Amino acid sequence: MSYFVRAAVLVGAALLANVVPPAAAQMVTPPQAADTAADPVIAIVDGAPIKRSDVLAMQRSLPPEAQQMPVEVLFPLILDRLIDVKLISQAGRRDNLDRDPEVRDRLVAFEERLIQDVYLKRKMAGAMTEDGIKARYAKYVAENPAESEVSARHILVATEQKARDILAQIRGGADFAKLAGEHTLDPSGKQSGGDLGFFKKGEMVPEFSEMAFKLKEGEVAPSPVKTQFGWHVIRVDKIRTQAQSFDDLREQLTNDMAQEIVRAELGRLRQTAKVERFNLDGSPLR
Repeated sequence: MSYFVRAAVLVGAALLANVVPPAAAQMVTPPQAADTAADPVIAIVDGAPIKRSDVLAMQRSLPPEAQQMPVEVLFPLILDRLIDVKLISQAGRRDNLDRDPEVRDRLVAFEERLIQDVYLKRKMAGAMTEDGIKARYAKYVAENPAESEVSARHILVATEQKARDILAQIRGGADFAKLAGEHTLDPSGKQSGGDLGFFKKGEMVPEFSEMAFKLKEGEVAPSPVKTQFGWHVIRVDKIRTQAQSFDDLREQLTNDMAQEIVRAELGRLRQTAKVERFNLDGSPLR
């Protein structure tokens, strides 16, 4: 599929999926609207203008993959969609839908969601600092000490005798990875030479972990290990103790911090607000 065709598919799919809230939210106050020179009219539909900011707003409403494409590539497709939107909305205005009660109710609901979104974003922007996120990371690391991890290889076979035969070959100088490719019952191990990568103690079955975490780097288990999967010949390649990095945890820490800010703000607002509750039918609560 060509680049342009893929762009067409993504833009078309977004339109069919009715991506209204993000697009509408961004088109209400386009950042370029204040500067006419920076926000030129790029189409006129029965006297109604479409501006460059409308194109950029719709681009921001598209899936991430489409947003990464140059706006020049997307421009003809987006402009066609904006013209379609303008044609439909003008037809609705001719039918006086701008004064329709359903439209009015939905506009009020949308306005409330938009105000809520902007209000909370500004509260979070003022409270969420880089130093605050880093302090949260330091606290997380202190409360969650780094666990030891080992990088190991294994050869999985069906019987203890075969495992012992392979172990004898390894002690005699045979290459572990080569034997894994020839004998292991683990499908991925045939391609990787039995390599399991790094894992923590609780990420493997107990019998396997108990042996693996006893071994030193480069050491082969003195005897095969039996688990529910069969018999394992195990070798540990590396051992490390490594905390999760700041970059790995940044998104989680930021989300947690944002939720705390929202909860705190809601708590503050509830303390000063007068809230009256009623039954579903509008009658007073007992």
